[in-house]
Amino acid sequence: MDKRYMALGTSMLVLKLLKEQSMYGYQIIRILEQQSQNVFQLQEGTLYPILHTLEQQGAVTSYHQTAENGRSRKYYAITSHGQKMLDEKSKEWKVYQTAVNQVMGGVLFE
Repeated sequence: MDKRYMALGTSMLVLKLLKEQSMYGYQIIRILEQQSQNVFQLQEGTLYPILHTLEQQGAVTSYHQTAENGRSRKYYAITSHGQKMLDEKSKEWKVYQTAVNQVMGGVLFE
């Protein structure tokens, strides 16, 4: 899949995952891969700038927690502002998806 298309919705997908539960970076990458059937395969160098931008925007917050193996992990959680952003992005995505489907002749992609 063209990376430009993926970039459009990646922050929305990250927010959606964080809405379900707080996660650390590697966990976000793996769950995104699993849920997208490997369509979204982000590298850490792609994900962390997205998370840092979302954190600067107030959409996510982060905290450190010690894992079972004793290592400290940085977890990310969605904020109320992030929830509002997710709602807005979801609405925009639906408009975009509908427009593309209309131009493509009402074809739904599976």
